[in-house]
Amino acid sequence: MTMKLGMPINYAGDFRETIDNLRDFESVGVRRVTVPEAYSFDAVSQLGYIAARTETMELQTGILPMYSRTPTNLAMTAAGMDYISGGRFILGIGASGPQVIEGFHGVKYDYPLGRAREHVDICRQVWRREKVEHRGKSYQLPLTEEDGGSGLGKSLKIINHPVRERIPMLLAAIGPKNVELAAELYEEFQPFLFHPEYVDAAFGPALEAGRAKRDPSLGDLSIVVQTSTLITDDAEKAEAALNAVRHHSALYIGGMGARGKNFYNSLVQRYGYVDEAKTIQDLYLEGRKEEAAAAVPDELVRAMSLIGPRSYVQERVEAFRSADVGVILASPAAATHADRVEDMRVLAEIIG
Repeated sequence: MTMKLGMPINYAGDFRETIDNLRDFESVGVRRVTVPEAYSFDAVSQLGYIAARTETMELQTGILPMYSRTPTNLAMTAAGMDYISGGRFILGIGASGPQVIEGFHGVKYDYPLGRAREHVDICRQVWRREKVEHRGKSYQLPLTEEDGGSGLGKSLKIINHPVRERIPMLLAAIGPKNVELAAELYEEFQPFLFHPEYVDAAFGPALEAGRAKRDPSLGDLSIVVQTSTLITDDAEKAEAALNAVRHHSALYIGGMGARGKNFYNSLVQRYGYVDEAKTIQDLYLEGRKEEAAAAVPDELVRAMSLIGPRSYVQERVEAFRSADVGVILASPAAATHADRVEDMRVLAEIIG
C-alpha cells in the first residue's frame, strides 16, 4: 500500500492565516488535510474554504460525530464537498462520546456500533442516486406511520449527480467491535494513540474478523494515524516536543472518561501498559496532571511520534508502514513556519 503524508489543522489560531500557510505544505508534498470538529466550529465550512484555496490535497473530516447529523445529511454534505473539490473528499465519522453528544447536542448517545453500520448503507445509496430505502434500528427511510411518521414521506434520490458513487468513508475506532466494523465496511479507519509495534495485540483479531467479511470491491483497508513530528539533532528541542506528546497522551489516557469507561486507557492496556495506565488515570483524576504526564512511558511516547534525527524518524516511518498505515497525519512541532514546512518536506521525501 502506498503511504501518504497528511496533516491536521488545529482548532485555535487565525484560520485564514493557517490556510494561507497550508499552500506551502501542499507544495512540498502534503497530500491530505484533516479538520477536527468536536464542539468547535463545524469542520465542513472550513473544509469548503480549504477546497477553494488548494488544488491537490485530499480533504478529510476528522471527525464528524454521527449523532449531530442524519446519515442522509452527511451523504449530501460529502457529495457537495466532493463536487466543489473535484473528487478530493474523505468522509471521516465517529461516535464521539456522551459528554459531547448528550451535553452539547442534546441527542441520546445510543447504539454507536449499529449507527456506524447504518450510515454506510444510507450514504452509499445516496451517492449511487438510488431511491433511499432503509429499515434499521436507529434510522427508517422513509419514515412510515408505523415508525411514528405522518405517512407522507416518500423514497427519494439525490437531485444532483455526485462526482463519485462511492466517496471514501473513514471510521474513527479503537474498540474491538468498531475496528472490526471498519475493516468490514469502511475504506479507512483511524485509531488514536497508535503504537505500530503493537497493532496486532491491540487490533489484530478485530481486523482479521472484519477483513474476513470485507467486500473485495472496497480494496484494502487503509489505517490513518495522527502523530507529531520534529526532525532535529537537537536533543533539547526533541525532548520538548516529546513532552508535549506526553501531556497530550496523559489527557486521553487519564482524563477522557470515567474509571472503567475510558477507551484510550483500555487501548494502552492492550499495548501491555496495564499498571502504567492505571497510574496515569489515578494521577490525572486526582488533578495531578504533571505527574500523570510524567508517568506516560517514554517508550510509548517515542513509538507514537516522529521526533528526533532524520535517521530515527525514517526508522519510525518504516515501523508505521509495516503496520499497514496508509496515511500519516503529522503535526509539525517546529517553532517557525519555515521550519515546519521543511520538516514536512523531508518527511514527504522519507515516505516516498
